[in-house]
Amino acid sequence: MSNIKLFQDKKIRSAWNEEEEQWYFSVVDVVEALTNSPNPRQYWRKMKDRDLKEYQSYPFWVQLKLASSDGKKYATDCANIKGLFRIIQSIPSPKADACPIPTIISQRKPTWN
Repeated sequence: MSNIKLFQDKKIRSAWNEEEEQWYFSVVDVVEALTNSPNPRQYWRKMKDRDLKEYQSYPFWVQLKLASSDGKKYATDCANIKGLFRIIQSIPSPKADACPIPTIISQRKPTWN
């Protein structure tokens, strides 16, 4: 199941993982909503590179196929709530403090679909 969340008129693509019973969100969409970057993919790529170099951590994102604006599905970096918190904390933006996504999305399967 996929769903679109809105944050300040920005669409954030999401997908429900039945097996794990949790939501995954498009990282690029979240970065775009919080930074207003003209190139959110490049912003995210630099964040990923920095995280892997500095912390040598295991990636906290996965690739899922999400629908794009052209209607086709493409592999997209996605993060669950825990990963999303980590991304939001890494973005120096006043919008990051106001981001309601982690607080309004339950990790249980929603009943509105």
